[in-house]
Amino acid sequence: MGGSAAISLSLLCLGPERKVKCYNGYFVNGYVFHTEEYGHGRKTYNSGVCIKGSTSSEFEVDYYGRLEEVIELHYHSEQNRVFLFKCYWYDTTDRGIRVDPHYGLVEINSKARHRNVNDVFVFAKQCQQVYYTYTPSFRKDRSRVDWLSVLKTKPKGRNVVEEDDNEIEECDEADDNNSIEDEDENSD
Repeated sequence: MGGSAAISLSLLCLGPERKVKCYNGYFVNGYVFHTEEYGHGRKTYNSGVCIKGSTSSEFEVDYYGRLEEVIELHYHSEQNRVFLFKCYWYDTTDRGIRVDPHYGLVEINSKARHRNVNDVFVFAKQCQQVYYTYTPSFRKDRSRVDWLSVLKTKPKGRNVVEEDDNEIEECDEADDNNSIEDEDENSD
């Protein structure tokens, strides 16, 4: 193993630094994500998250959620950093997700939270963007008021998102304009 690889590996073994950076937005995989709090009251909705997963029964399941926080962890060097999304996940069992037989749309129950509330973090690079909307024909049907249709968005081109280098220990103190862009997306 090369000298720089051995040093990087030993730095990773030390675990992350105690300080983290938190952001209100992040550009990754062609998507601009914003936390739900940051996007509240805005015209665009960029906090819908979807990741592909599998269950113990080997069925593929898409997991849907809302972005609550963007966290950057450093592992004792600038090159060793990881971006995580902390999300509110919807239940993916039969009580929380279904496919509309008429329209073929995936629908989620907005009141059904995923049971494992301790498993809220995912790597930002795993995420695709979705948005949630009410199916217009169901607005008057009160039995469907908690159900939202899931629409997957297509990745966009490269966007420049401002970065604020304020290091903070608690993510709740993040600045409102604090966003970052994934550097891997910019290496053209």
